[in-house]
Amino acid sequence: MSDAFDWHGGRITRHTLVDAAYRNTRNVRRFMLAQCGASFRFDRDFMAWIRNGERKTMGGVAEEWLGRHPPP
Repeated sequence: MSDAFDWHGGRITRHTLVDAAYRNTRNVRRFMLAQCGASFRFDRDFMAWIRNGERKTMGGVAEEWLGRHPPP
């Protein structure tokens, strides 16, 4: 039995830890759109940052994206 988070169907919160099984799923996209707004998009640099092995939460991921893409 695996303790990996279910990125496809699990309930993602700002406290959800990004683990080694992280995937850019529709579920993650829905969370990020809710946190960051309709202009949210994944890009290669951002996806690499998410998976860089540093400990982070999904709230931190949303804050990083907002820092890289401040609203007008």
